Amino acid sequence: MASSSVTLSRFIPCADSSPKLSTLSTRPENAISLPSRIRPKVRKTSVMVMTSIHGDNPLEDSSKTRALDLQRLFADEPAPKESVSLPRPLSVTDLSGSVNRGSRLRVAYQGVPGAYSEAAAAKAYPNCEAVPCEQFETAFGAVERWLVDRAVLPIENSLGGSIHRNYDLLLRHRLHIVGEVQFAVRHCLLAVPGVKIENLKRVLSHPQALSQCENKLTKLGVVREAVDDTAGAAHLVATHELQDAGAVASARAAEIYGLDILAQDIQDDSDNVTRFLMLAREPIIPGVDRPFKTSIVFSLEEGSGVLFKALAVFAMRQINLTKIESRPRRKHSLHIPIPEECSNGSPKYFDYLFYVDFDASMADERAQNALRHLREFATFLRVLGSYPKDISQV
Repeated sequence: MASSSVTLSRFIPCADSSPKLSTLSTRPENAISLPSRIRPKVRKTSVMVMTSIHGDNPLEDSSKTRALDLQRLFADEPAPKESVSLPRPLSVTDLSGSVNRGSRLRVAYQGVPGAYSEAAAAKAYPNCEAVPCEQFETAFGAVERWLVDRAVLPIENSLGGSIHRNYDLLLRHRLHIVGEVQFAVRHCLLAVPGVKIENLKRVLSHPQALSQCENKLTKLGVVREAVDDTAGAAHLVATHELQDAGAVASARAAEIYGLDILAQDIQDDSDNVTRFLMLAREPIIPGVDRPFKTSIVFSLEEGSGVLFKALAVFAMRQINLTKIESRPRRKHSLHIPIPEECSNGSPKYFDYLFYVDFDASMADERAQNALRHLREFATFLRVLGSYPKDISQV
């Protein structure tokens, strides 16, 4: 189980005409959900997908695997045209029932089959069973409840920047980062068989995917319509057999949902890479035998130059910082300040947490000393994980 603090024996001491989009269901038909009621019982299917690349060893005996019972969400709609069976989402009974004790590694991802996150999970754990989740928080909860063994979730994109929601969830939940994987995103324009590219009046996808294909979509003169995820857009187009709409999604989504690929690699920038984190209930033991990265989160006391001092503890030890992200500390973001909290007569309304990634293992004495030093003026410090860097080709 994840602990609320990490000691130096492990890491470092720390403180605490077509149908309108609005009428179409974009809910994935095969994602884990944490519902308030049990959905209609329908046919059961299972999927066998996806080894650990960095720092995390999956169990290898797949003969005892018992796939999770997942529930279809589109019981009243025709099943998508697909070449493989798709999993159903977890029900309330699944959440409160006994743990699946099969030996095959189960990995949660956000989205539906065909999502880029599913492909990232396959790269991170090639021999695992990929389990779809409706929301990022559902994936965190599935790991905490022992419904799955790992989660693979996006944290930043080279074009779109940070996924802020997952930064917030890393702090709220007590999971550990045990690895990372970088995945190159290649967008395709998909449509129902028989539909030609000149027939398209609108294109559906996740907002970031639409923005990453701005040049191509502008040339086509189509209306952009946002949905929750790329594979969900493909599923929606296929399920409703939309004749005037296409979807921006992966080639894998086209295969699963029986769509034609009208155009490939339609993103504006070919260097479109998303970094995913591999999350587990327990941390791994850091080493120095290969390149490691460590992720931390901290807050600082008030004072001039405190952030400079915080970052200097790494610079003076020749530790490279690869990422810094600030997020509001919500419980303290708005409050009535006492006079001592006011600087230059102005109330302090904003209090921030700083997320930092740096190139060093917590087994490295430099990293341990840097965090000891940082602790002198940090009001909160937590190690999110020390894990092998992904140095593979994207």
